[in-house]
Amino acid sequence: MDVSDLQVGMYVCRLDRPWEETPFPLQGLALTSMESIQALRAYCERVYIDARRLVTDPATQASVITRSQVSTQRFTASTRYASAVSMDTELPHAQEALDNATAMLDRIFEDVTSGRELSAEHVERAVRPLVASVLRNADAFFWVEGLRGHDSYSYRHAISCSALAAAFGRHMGFAEETIISMAAGGLLMDVGKARLPRELLEHPGALSLQEMETVRAHVLEGIAILADSRIVDPDVLDIVRHHHERYDGSGYPARLMGSHIPLPGRMLGIVDSYDAMVSPRPYRAAVSRHTALRRIYAERDRLFQDELVEQFQVCMGVYPTGSLVELSTGEIAVVMAQNQARRLRPRVVLLSTPQKQRVNDFQVIDLMHHEASGAINIVRSLAPGDCPIDTSDLFVAA
Repeated sequence: MDVSDLQVGMYVCRLDRPWEETPFPLQGLALTSMESIQALRAYCERVYIDARRLVTDPATQASVITRSQVSTQRFTASTRYASAVSMDTELPHAQEALDNATAMLDRIFEDVTSGRELSAEHVERAVRPLVASVLRNADAFFWVEGLRGHDSYSYRHAISCSALAAAFGRHMGFAEETIISMAAGGLLMDVGKARLPRELLEHPGALSLQEMETVRAHVLEGIAILADSRIVDPDVLDIVRHHHERYDGSGYPARLMGSHIPLPGRMLGIVDSYDAMVSPRPYRAAVSRHTALRRIYAERDRLFQDELVEQFQVCMGVYPTGSLVELSTGEIAVVMAQNQARRLRPRVVLLSTPQKQRVNDFQVIDLMHHEASGAINIVRSLAPGDCPIDTSDLFVAA
């Protein structure tokens, strides 16, 4: 829409220039007065309007937040989330949410690969129960998600990134609807790969330059798929378009730098890289979750924004839920839940004896209760290939 046609009560969701070049907030701009319209006209010629978010009573809306105010508030929680239920209570609901998301994702991939329109309803039905579970108790969802069977990488990666995006947004204190948008973006950010040759995506070795360019085209393919659908959420579009951009300008497709990459894209770039590292691929083995966090931390203010890396580290914990670890007793365990007061002392499930023999009765211990003399500590993290113990039946045991 041309800025000359703007009216009070409209909601601007996108500009013809980066938001960072204006004094307006990243989240969008409610046109609450003629003054806000005049201010917008000073910076833009054309803008995009979100027709679903019209301001019905501009007089009751808050005043416009400036860019400087947003920058100071960005890492300050506006909503404080706490685990509303215990992990044991949430586990069956988390399993149900995971099963539902998997079923909906199957429909989404089937529609896209068959040339049909991507269903916004299927995305909504996949994401809302998942986000609700993560908001109630994030550890429960990551526990059941980490123990499921070896689905295809595309399915596992989509659901994992959706849940990680929800957990990251929860940690940052975003509003629930914003978290849902981020989770939807995480679910869909690689949807364009459904239009690429399967043998290319599963290629076991290094790709040629031409093959790499074909794979990178999944970003534009994803944008095209969303353009043909009814999904117009700006946060989802930002994630699909920008999750491969990098803070130093080395990413693609537009080689954007720094704050020119929209905030959702910056956040999901971290999520995408983390989950890719902890997932086995045809051309390399997975690394431990702890190692993946260390590698991301090493790239702060190069590939990823420093402040966001710091926040992601706090969100995930030193040893994220689902991590395989070796204890000072010699036993192998898997991290079941975080202890917010003692990040190095999570709740774990013992998988083996000190001699590395699998146990049949899985014992849950809280390392918080082993801080005195004879304390049990985590001595190292393990990649999935470092431990020949099957964890597929842990959910039943827990």
